[in-house]
Amino acid sequence: MTVVVGSDTAQTRKTLNIGAAQIDYYSIPAAQAAGLGDFSRLPAALKVVLENMLRFEDGGRTVSVDDIKAFAKWAVQGGQNPREINYRPARVLMQDFTGVPAVVDLAAMRDGIVALGGDAQQINPLNPVDLVIDHSVMIDEFGNPRAFQMNVDREYERNMERYTFLKWGQSAFNNFRVVPPGTGICHQVNLEYLAQTVWSDADQNGVQIAYPDTLVGTDSHTTMVNGMAVLGWGVGGIEAEAAMLGQPISMLIPEVVGFELTGQMMEGTTGTDLVLKVVEMLRAKGVVGKFVEFYGAGLDTLPLADRATIANMAPEYGATCGFFPIDAETLRYMRTTGRDADRIALVEAYAKANGLWRDANYSPIYTDTLHLDMGTIVPAISGPKRPQDYVALTDAKSAFTREMAETFQRPMDKEVPVQGENYSLSSGKVVIASITSCTNTSNPYVMIGAGLVARKAAALGLNRKPWVKTSLAPGSQVVSAYLEAAGLQEDLDKIGFNLVGYGCTTCIGNSGPLQPEISEAIAAGDLVATSVLSGNRNFEGRISPDVRANYLASPPLVVAYALAGTMDIDLTTEPLGQDQEDRDVFLRDIWPTQAEIAELVEQTVTREAFQTKYADVFKGDEKWQSVEATDQKTYDWPPNSTYVQNPPYFQGMGMEPGTIENVEGAKVLAVLGDMITTDHISPAGAFKETTPAGRYLMDRQVPLREFNSYGSRRGNHEVMMRGTFANIRIKNEMLDGVEGGYTKGPDGTQMSIFDAAMAYKSSGTPLVIFGGAQYGAGSSRDWAAKGTALLGVKAVIAESFERIHRSNLVGMGVIPLEFTGGDTRKTLGLTGEETVSIHGLDTVKPLQEVPCTITMSDGSTKEITLRCRIDTEVEIEYIENGGVLHYVLRNLAKAS
Repeated sequence: MTVVVGSDTAQTRKTLNIGAAQIDYYSIPAAQAAGLGDFSRLPAALKVVLENMLRFEDGGRTVSVDDIKAFAKWAVQGGQNPREINYRPARVLMQDFTGVPAVVDLAAMRDGIVALGGDAQQINPLNPVDLVIDHSVMIDEFGNPRAFQMNVDREYERNMERYTFLKWGQSAFNNFRVVPPGTGICHQVNLEYLAQTVWSDADQNGVQIAYPDTLVGTDSHTTMVNGMAVLGWGVGGIEAEAAMLGQPISMLIPEVVGFELTGQMMEGTTGTDLVLKVVEMLRAKGVVGKFVEFYGAGLDTLPLADRATIANMAPEYGATCGFFPIDAETLRYMRTTGRDADRIALVEAYAKANGLWRDANYSPIYTDTLHLDMGTIVPAISGPKRPQDYVALTDAKSAFTREMAETFQRPMDKEVPVQGENYSLSSGKVVIASITSCTNTSNPYVMIGAGLVARKAAALGLNRKPWVKTSLAPGSQVVSAYLEAAGLQEDLDKIGFNLVGYGCTTCIGNSGPLQPEISEAIAAGDLVATSVLSGNRNFEGRISPDVRANYLASPPLVVAYALAGTMDIDLTTEPLGQDQEDRDVFLRDIWPTQAEIAELVEQTVTREAFQTKYADVFKGDEKWQSVEATDQKTYDWPPNSTYVQNPPYFQGMGMEPGTIENVEGAKVLAVLGDMITTDHISPAGAFKETTPAGRYLMDRQVPLREFNSYGSRRGNHEVMMRGTFANIRIKNEMLDGVEGGYTKGPDGTQMSIFDAAMAYKSSGTPLVIFGGAQYGAGSSRDWAAKGTALLGVKAVIAESFERIHRSNLVGMGVIPLEFTGGDTRKTLGLTGEETVSIHGLDTVKPLQEVPCTITMSDGSTKEITLRCRIDTEVEIEYIENGGVLHYVLRNLAKAS
């Protein structure tokens, strides 16, 4: 990006000497010396945002001196001053599930600006954009040496239309790079290669200037890179598109919760155990919309790999990000992963000069604080439905038994024979065990640990149980390099953890089908089958349609559960199996020591491995190189494509925006409970031919085998509209005990949510959704908002919203509103038979309270007050324009 020199803050621009080199930067101490305020005790995470204000101060058009002074007031006011600011991240990161619809939007915007009399070339990323294809590989083949190549071949067969489209985007747009399939997971590639902690670039006068590496990403786990002191978080695709087109991100100066870590990890524990405890603590604390910054003496012994694991799961604890300041460990990691020596020297010098360096004297002001002694951490898992449902390993068996009785209400002892096999299944059997996801496969300590567990188990004659689908999907090729160098991949292969691909796989729901006979037995017995994965998400209906209970665990524990084959076991006291001499083998017999792990990490995780594997990161294999694409500036939309279609957002759009309208006489499409995730609203996984999306594809002669997944078809709004609120586990409280995407239609009969929405749309009837607390938790997927808007929903009324989804709703022109005064869907006795009118929206101000009239089915009315969660002035303009992209498109067209 081109650096803009500030005007009123020009005196804060200083020169940094690094050896014989000189580079300019915007100095926070100089801003303090200039009388702009005392910034000395701001958290490092907030100083990164402050530097952004200094660098882009433009006399008040977008950033003013008062914005800068507000950070000093933040410190005076005990970590609070929720002033609206305009923040500009340095770059954008995407993955293909969210990236394809983002590129679809950009292509549609090119058509739209041409229709408004502008130039297609005006639609171009102004900031660098990297898109990593990592969400498409599916585990069709597993447990054998052919698995990787067969899954790759199948991936290209399924996704060639999408890959051709992305290749077109790479050639059509400036500042847009694509990392090909089979390279790794976007967050791990970002951590290991793309991120630099401190960037340098030329300003408009050609002078080099240093500034913090910052980004937003179209995936909620963009936060992982905060472990490397790079400030980044997830946004929806629509917000990311606006950012890449030069639109600043409107945000409030956040509260920053300090999380002090002391002590050090004990023998037998892992970074995964630590992060699961952190997730439990912070979710209980309540940090939605806040920064979390980790500090304390415990960081002195915490490897960056563990920090990245904690930062990765910020969406699970609800924070905007979980930030670790720059320190000696940051520099060590940069050296190990192959960063240039000059870059590392710049990072150290810049951090120390600008107050971003953590040492023993680091003691900022925080809004609030928590404390955790890492010496108290014990082995743990989390589940069966939410990442914050922490369970110590010693309690795992009893907790599962309790879940079976209370949550699932099914017997544990019902056995169902599996046709053609010499075993039967019962509830609690582990049918999927997957080492997957950037969260843990980026961490060599837990990956080497898993390999050593496999080595010791195989040596004793243990193997996975035959009903367990095992898989290993690392987040980068470097993982394979060090596992092979240590000789551990061979050991993992012996117990079924063969390489299946480099991508998200099971964590995003691409676990692939189970053996048909196993799937049939689960259905026949209505069993609660389980999965254990080293990922970050275990929401209902996410991992596999055959699996009801999902548990997050460290990679070594994933291996252990594959050996045990059931959740109905206490791994701390009961044997995993028997060795060749029929002697019991316990987990403690095959668990490696920290010294064993550290020795292999030291030997095999080398700078040379990172440099070799990332040498040609954008080149791809022969398959990627053979993908052909046109060089047209606008996209020639294939009329018969079921993957990529021109969306309707900008068709018929005029030059002038409209006004925000009140909601009159709206019907209720769904009444939903607490913790409705974006997986519930817009699932990513497979779907059946009987669903509205399935019927759409069948009508176009797409066979069931080629359905792929919702996530892979996000470039086609017709599929995604039909998949909105279609999660197989979602429960609409308008219906009694019914699971899946159903509601009551205009005639009162049960039908799919899509069919009902279209029926209401044909009669011009607006719709609303009612929800509970933490509505929209989970992934950053913008389709949860896009689909809501395309179904005709004008407003979502909930007890509270998660940060990203609220922003996405506004970005699509849907108004989020929160109950006030203790009202909830339950206290109001809502059944979905009501009619809803919301007034005061035509003159609404940020965070204003507005009146709502609910007409009950018997004709009586209830008057309530709602808080409008349009949080900033610019968001009002977004709603007036019909969404943020409409706002940007009109401004670009007017500028031309």
